[in-house]
Amino acid sequence: MSKANVAKRYAEALFQIGVEKQTLDFLETELATVKEVFQTNERFLTFLQHPKVDASKKKQLLNEAFAGFSKDVLHTLSLLVDRHKETIVPQVVDHFVALANDASGTKRATVYSARPLTEQEQEEIQTTFTKKLNVKALNITNQVDPNVIGGVKIRIGNTVYDGTVKGKLDRLERKIKAVN
Repeated sequence: MSKANVAKRYAEALFQIGVEKQTLDFLETELATVKEVFQTNERFLTFLQHPKVDASKKKQLLNEAFAGFSKDVLHTLSLLVDRHKETIVPQVVDHFVALANDASGTKRATVYSARPLTEQEQEEIQTTFTKKLNVKALNITNQVDPNVIGGVKIRIGNTVYDGTVKGKLDRLERKIKAVN
């Protein structure tokens, strides 16, 4: 079974627990922290992946690093350690967040722009796309992209809305070539 499918199964199981206990938001917050630690601390991940380190020591490290986290998150991490699947933790988190967003009618968007967007600009994008996509909420992450000359490019899931100057020029060029 592929890593993505394995990660999805763990995420679905944790999601079901969150639904039953009504702790989805809480779990999502904790999992975001877990993902950040796994992605930013190389020594932490190296220790967890080392084949000669006993599983009990790995679990001890997880319990100390994430002290105060819910038993459900700690238990999931322990299961992943027991099954030597530490590397899929970020994918488990991503799948969990996607499931939680679907359940709450929320989508995530990454907005690429030449400069940081103001709060007002983000709110306008949020309002426009919330209506367009018929969702309850849209969580926006703004990334400054030096390749964007002007305008914005918005990625929501696998869909890209290109409102950049370069994108408009490219579309105009294609239209001109199609006419000739």
